[in-house]
Amino acid sequence: MLADRDGATFGVWEGELFTNWRTWRRAQLAFIRLHTRDAFDAAIFYGGVFDWASGRPGCVEVQYEGEEVVLRSGGDVVARIESGAAESAPDPTVRPHWQVHFAVKDVAACARAAEQHGGSVLSLGADEAVLRDNEGAQFTVTSRRER
Repeated sequence: MLADRDGATFGVWEGELFTNWRTWRRAQLAFIRLHTRDAFDAAIFYGGVFDWASGRPGCVEVQYEGEEVVLRSGGDVVARIESGAAESAPDPTVRPHWQVHFAVKDVAACARAAEQHGGSVLSLGADEAVLRDNEGAQFTVTSRRER
């Protein structure tokens, strides 16, 4: 595990890719969002770490859109970086952190399953729910987009 300059933790994985990784990645539409103090500064940091926008085949496209840094791979949004987190806030959801978004077929069913397994629902909408697992980790489920 590593941490960026504002304290948001992240991990890296090195190893063999899963068989047929590209097909699996397209089927499991999901993205991550970084809530941080300064989106532009964070994009520079992570761009240096992960070699974003290098121009090589397979690299991500990085753009600044409406107060966010947006990363795309193959035209799909894979990450968003937004400013506004406070480094020393007592509430961990306000501090710099990565939020994982999973694409699912049924948002309400996932919310019910989270509660049945000891988690909780922090917010529930028609297309998105913010959930907390039984260990306290927060994540989001969103309606799967049709391709």
